[in-house]
Amino acid sequence: MSIPASSANMPHRPRRLGWILALLAFAQFIIAVDYNIVYVALPEIGQDLDFSGQTLQWVVSAYAVALGGFMLLGGRAADLLGRRRMFILALVLYAVSSLVGGLAESPGLLVAVRAVQGLGAALLFPATLSLIGTTFAEGPERNRALAVWAAMGGSGLAGGALLGGVLTEVFGWESTFYIFVLLACVALLAAFPLLPADGARAGAAVPGRRFDLPGALTATAGITLLVFVFAQGPEWGWTSAPILTAFGLGVALLVLFAVIESRSRDPLMPLRMFANSSLVAAMAITAVFGAGLGAHYYLLTVYLQDILGYDPLRTGLAYLPLTLLNIVGTKVAERLVTRAGMRTALSIGLLIGTAGLVLLALAVSPDTPFIVVLPGIMVTGFGMGIVWTSMWIAAGNGVAAAEQGVASGMASVTHQTGLAIGTALMVAIANAGIGGLNGDALRRELTQGLSTAYYMAAGVTLLGVLVAGLALGRRRPYRTPARPLRETTVAPADDV
Repeated sequence: MSIPASSANMPHRPRRLGWILALLAFAQFIIAVDYNIVYVALPEIGQDLDFSGQTLQWVVSAYAVALGGFMLLGGRAADLLGRRRMFILALVLYAVSSLVGGLAESPGLLVAVRAVQGLGAALLFPATLSLIGTTFAEGPERNRALAVWAAMGGSGLAGGALLGGVLTEVFGWESTFYIFVLLACVALLAAFPLLPADGARAGAAVPGRRFDLPGALTATAGITLLVFVFAQGPEWGWTSAPILTAFGLGVALLVLFAVIESRSRDPLMPLRMFANSSLVAAMAITAVFGAGLGAHYYLLTVYLQDILGYDPLRTGLAYLPLTLLNIVGTKVAERLVTRAGMRTALSIGLLIGTAGLVLLALAVSPDTPFIVVLPGIMVTGFGMGIVWTSMWIAAGNGVAAAEQGVASGMASVTHQTGLAIGTALMVAIANAGIGGLNGDALRRELTQGLSTAYYMAAGVTLLGVLVAGLALGRRRPYRTPARPLRETTVAPADDV
């Protein structure tokens, strides 16, 4: 068995680690809440600002497109321009854009605000992950830190619906934006004294590094176009001219990006990182997680509001069991990874998540009381917590400290892409037979579509078990290349 990277290999070991972890977990909570909080407020937003049925979905899609498109750039910027700097810049973007969003009086301005919030998340997410990767030693210490971070993320995703419901019900939809002014300012006040300074210049640990501008432009534009395609495809039609054009251009830009990276002396995404089987597995599993388990939030929201007729507050309360089991799953994941390995932890989590989705597919019905679907919700939430923690541990395993940002960006991009594809697919399946229907007939057909979508999500999630077994089955330890940091032997994927 190889020796995990020790504290001595970390670039810095600041004091007050507990407070630093609390701040980083709080930042993840902000991102997660922001992703889900507007769902239950959409009807009021659409009515108050006169959104059309076609444009309202962009309140969600603008955030997702910006988040997915800029994630890789955000990861590399954290490595080269400074993790603390990117962390603070992202929070400033959150605070300013959220204030403008609460004051918005037109659809266009609100959609633009959501895009800026997505950009803030694309900078904050990899900066937060890489700060964990460079502050906590690989092995049990980092696993525990990521479990806390993941628990806050899971509670934010599920709790965002509850918070959105309460705020919308009591103060109106504007409060779902104003709340982030407060949260971002609290995090900013804590960041300055807690986070270690980045130094005089970015990437000081690796002299001579440059920012790969051609790679950044092609990757960001290509990813943004593809996420746009999957977000807008169900609305505009997959064979419409704008969608086909955007898809072709996006693929061409990503091919160009690969060519640029293969020839660059200091690439945005070093291709040698694909030699790390743990990172490659994490990228595949984050995509599967997004496409399968990640789409569960959309499906559950549709079921609760459109089938059961829940108002925003009641919808938010219905997410509480999911939140609690998700938090439990994150704690179980930390112990599973440390004691049994990442392959085992991921396989168990994915199998539990699959079982929960199947239970939901069997339980949903126009006449089913909430108590009947509750077991499926709880089982799914538990499995999601295990997978969410384990896949981010895998993403940072064996990665040099100076490249933790880009590694988290790579895994985050695949997660957002999978989420966009999965949600688009589930929307298409759920709505396939509802054209021209209304009343009870509409509810019955929509329920049947949701059930089919849940089965599809379960199949995608089950595929992740195969990915985990194949990609993490190798026991030979990964060795970080000598460039950019000195060679360090770390634990193999299944021996952490």
